[in-house]
Amino acid sequence: MNTTPATPGINRYGGRNTTKPVSFYCSAPTAASVVLIGDFNNWDATSHPMQRQVDGGWLLQVQLTHGHHRYRFLVDGKPFLDPRGTGLALNERNEQVSLIAVS
Repeated sequence: MNTTPATPGINRYGGRNTTKPVSFYCSAPTAASVVLIGDFNNWDATSHPMQRQVDGGWLLQVQLTHGHHRYRFLVDGKPFLDPRGTGLALNERNEQVSLIAVS
């Protein structure tokens, strides 16, 4: 008989309530700014600015939950798909966006 009390909010049989660090990289050496937008931040163009790297690329690590997430980069305000993404999907406005699977 297990007498250990259950911890509220913890699902010990699945990872759906947990997050995992995911790194996003965008190659845009001439850009003045790159922002990551997606379903995980309500497509907010101010919440996830990326950091310029020495090689001219842009990098950002985000904690994401298990499942599929839609996103894209805003390079100097213009949307770009991620060639390294898992695939393509459509957003609510029927625009193509990148897809990433987190497990």
